[in-house]
Amino acid sequence: MTTPTIPVPARTLASPFHWVRRIPMYILVLLFCIVTAFPVYWMTLSVFQPIEYSLTYPPPLFPQAISFDVFQEIFSGQDTAQRVDVWIFNSIILASMTTVICLGLSILGAFALSGKRWRGQGMFGLLLLMTQMLPEALIVIPLYATIDKLKMKDSLLTLALVDTAFVLPICIWILKNVFDTIPNEIRDAALVDGCNRMKMLWKIMLPISAPGLVAVGVVAFFHAWNEYLFAASLIGNRHLYTASVGLGSMISMIDTPIDKLMAGGLMFSIFPVIFYLMVQRYIVAGLSAGAVKG
Repeated sequence: MTTPTIPVPARTLASPFHWVRRIPMYILVLLFCIVTAFPVYWMTLSVFQPIEYSLTYPPPLFPQAISFDVFQEIFSGQDTAQRVDVWIFNSIILASMTTVICLGLSILGAFALSGKRWRGQGMFGLLLLMTQMLPEALIVIPLYATIDKLKMKDSLLTLALVDTAFVLPICIWILKNVFDTIPNEIRDAALVDGCNRMKMLWKIMLPISAPGLVAVGVVAFFHAWNEYLFAASLIGNRHLYTASVGLGSMISMIDTPIDKLMAGGLMFSIFPVIFYLMVQRYIVAGLSAGAVKG
């Protein structure tokens, strides 16, 4: 009787040093991580050590001393228009308003594109997406002139509406792909049970599409948080500066406080990172909801 031969996996037949061939790839990944993370490390190092160490040549790559004086300077100044915490608070207000407005309009727009078919629906969606081809710098001057005539400058609400107008098309398309994954049988069953279309949207579709709503909210929040051009053009009151505009105003030809600028940049960066880590799993689920339609 012949003993059956058990196939041996190919990996066990390979050389025990097969991982050596991957060393170049590991080195490239390591170098990429170092190049990407070094600016963040240098910003953090410049914040937590006295500025005289950062300005020496060659600068030390490891902290020589620890100091928190710069945070006291940027958070407790007498002039509130020069305080980073006021700028960050304005950015939070702006990003929150933009997110709420964008979510409300995106839900209605995505439902219109994903619900009942109507004439010109495809062309409307295409034109909506084509608005993303229009650069902000191209319309900042006529937009400024219009808002100035309407006496709507120096308002975070006005800035939130402008930011919403630019991020709304992509948010509508993200949410439309999420709505498209909801089977028509669920919508028809809700209508048969007596729901009108708005009630079906509120009670059936939105709970199912929660990850997509979070993804849209994050996209709108980050856009408003990082936006600079419109904020710098439409906000002249220093007490209403957002963090991006306020940090930019610290740069001058005569004197630029490197330590304060680095500390403000660190605080400006850490808030969206924390926010993103909190909702990361919902973002991935929402952005990939329309990738595969069953």
